[in-house]
Amino acid sequence: MQTRKKYILLTFLASWLLLFLFGGDQLRRFAFSSGRKAEARRSWPRWTDRSLLKSFAEPEELQRDEDPALLSPRERRAAWLSAYRSGRCRMETCFDLSRCERNGFKVFTYPQERGQPVSETYSKILSAIERSRYHTARPEEACLFILAIDTLDRDRLSEHYVRDLEEKIRGSPLWNGGRNHLIFNLYSGTWPSYGGELGFDPGHAILARASSDSRSFRPGFDVSIPLFPREHPQRGGDGWGRLRRGSVPPKRKFLLAFKGKRYLTGIGSGTRNALHHIHNGKDIISLTTCKHGKDWEKHKDTRCDKDNVDYERFDYQELLHNSTFCIVPRGRRLGSFRFLEALQAACIPVLLSDGWELPFAEAIDWGKAAVVGSERLLLQVPGPDPAPHQHQTLIPHHRRRLRQIIKDRLSPHRSRSRLLWNALPGGLLVLPDFSTHLGDFPFYYLHHGYSPSKKFTAFIRAASQAGSLSQPILRLIQAVSGSQYCAQIVVLWSCEKPPPPSGKWPQSSVPLTVIQGRRKLSDRFFPFGAIQTDAVLSLDEDTSLSTSEVDFAFSVWLSFPERIVGFPTQSHFWDAERGRWGYTSRWTNELSMVLTAAAFYHRYYHSLFTEYLPAGLRELVDGLAACEDILMNVLVAAVTKLPPIKVTQRKQHKEGAARPAECGQGAAGTPPGPGGTEGARRLWQRQDCLDQLANWFGYMPLVPSRLRLDPVLFKDQVSVLRKKYPSLEKP
Repeated sequence: MQTRKKYILLTFLASWLLLFLFGGDQLRRFAFSSGRKAEARRSWPRWTDRSLLKSFAEPEELQRDEDPALLSPRERRAAWLSAYRSGRCRMETCFDLSRCERNGFKVFTYPQERGQPVSETYSKILSAIERSRYHTARPEEACLFILAIDTLDRDRLSEHYVRDLEEKIRGSPLWNGGRNHLIFNLYSGTWPSYGGELGFDPGHAILARASSDSRSFRPGFDVSIPLFPREHPQRGGDGWGRLRRGSVPPKRKFLLAFKGKRYLTGIGSGTRNALHHIHNGKDIISLTTCKHGKDWEKHKDTRCDKDNVDYERFDYQELLHNSTFCIVPRGRRLGSFRFLEALQAACIPVLLSDGWELPFAEAIDWGKAAVVGSERLLLQVPGPDPAPHQHQTLIPHHRRRLRQIIKDRLSPHRSRSRLLWNALPGGLLVLPDFSTHLGDFPFYYLHHGYSPSKKFTAFIRAASQAGSLSQPILRLIQAVSGSQYCAQIVVLWSCEKPPPPSGKWPQSSVPLTVIQGRRKLSDRFFPFGAIQTDAVLSLDEDTSLSTSEVDFAFSVWLSFPERIVGFPTQSHFWDAERGRWGYTSRWTNELSMVLTAAAFYHRYYHSLFTEYLPAGLRELVDGLAACEDILMNVLVAAVTKLPPIKVTQRKQHKEGAARPAECGQGAAGTPPGPGGTEGARRLWQRQDCLDQLANWFGYMPLVPSRLRLDPVLFKDQVSVLRKKYPSLEKP
């Protein structure tokens, strides 16, 4: 019995010994893990490591771990979900797609309430929507709803803050819990945490907001937009920065620059306080000022006086336009005006704003246009890989890009890929209604190995009297149909009287189709279904061309399918005395337009002209004779950022004479005036058209060129038998 007790006691002691030796460490970890986790949550984020940052900034200049304004990602997410019950919204769950299937993508803006103040910026947004082709005045037709109440500024301390907003929107019969609504917001949250609170429950509404936090952002539902100032141009702008293709990196005076406020206390102060260490006064400029806020002198430190003096030595815009990289740190909120300002100046942004959901990130690959760093490791940023053209693709048309992203979500099978958004000319200029295959667009042939079809359609605009055809159009049809590349001839009849019967038209080796137009100049660029080829040869009925000229011009176009290639050219200039853009038809050593009276271009530009440009521009064309070809040149230049191409021409082109009076005024032509008044009037109309187009685009898209393409042996002293186009040299 004693032996048995001894064995039991030894076994018990051995078990405890083994448990202590092999499981003791795990027990200690288990005992203290909960305490450590709680401590970790309380002290997030821990990034003030002296050993890592001692060479960059003094620890007292950085934000403290115990700063009560800092919340962990989990705490921010929990606060968001507790405030807004729709934190897990997706297009499939919180958006009524059936409304868009019935009437297409229509947008309804709430009517303005009397006495309800609206900021200038929000008024511009509403005005732009109401001028677009998607706007509808009937709410029953709408796919998307926009509030008339200004929601841009939701900072409770702001003078633009609208109080009792939730009560006002819930009183609307259209609100429906926010479903199918789009809410714009630039500023949210307030001092000291700037946590992103809106002050009302958006429900199932899509939030288009600046300074979006990636932890509360609803992917595939919300849209992050850039923070833009009140004076930000609606279209283009003369201050846009430009980079030449292939200039990587751009050769500028400064390598890296920053000029801005230095917050002395509160959220956002740590990042900007640490930037002064990189300043060397030569190729790296970092300037800050303490002068902001009413009581800045109460908090100023030993650096403030010197910083304030150095701050005034450089002009902000001059610094942006002369720097290769521009630091864009967070402000009180995650976003900053500096982001757009750097892009406008063609300065590559260096982003220092942890947790910022970058604008339109679901479509734009910002890794190709910006350097994304970390606030925790201020000077350890990845190497840049920005494309020089990317800034030109990404900057303009914020509202259009927002609209198209939402529209693409409604039809995923026809949505634009990230490739289209991140390559010239950009997603906005690639219409899925035209095609979903890249090979059908003129911009991607060289990049993806596609090529246009080897045939063209001759598109002739005619305005002859009914019952007879002029000799010029008969000769033109004969010359064009003789081309080996001509697939068909389409005649746009622009007279009120019916066209001649089929028996009156000349016989040709290719099909000839006559289309009755609406007697509008914009009809010339309507995407008619009869045009089946990629290439379009646009012609006036009085144009004089030979078959050899047509063949050579088409062979040139095959190498430049994204451009206008043709014969008669014109140019623009800046008239300093009158302070406006001018137009000249004189033969000079420079050109910027090829008239569509005899020019090749891709048929996709018909779709862009009709579906992309606003109706107001087409109405301008219809009201001014001789304006439609200028608008087409401006459109193609705005899309490609390239000039047209002039090819060899036997005879000097003369702009068409006045159309017969039987065709009426305006669209079909203008009756001749006495003496030279008609030519002077047409010139004045062209100048006025060009100036109005520049005002609408916000800049002058036309690109000048001094290039003309001739056949290789053109006018060389060699045998005619060796020349492919000898007839081009004949007078």
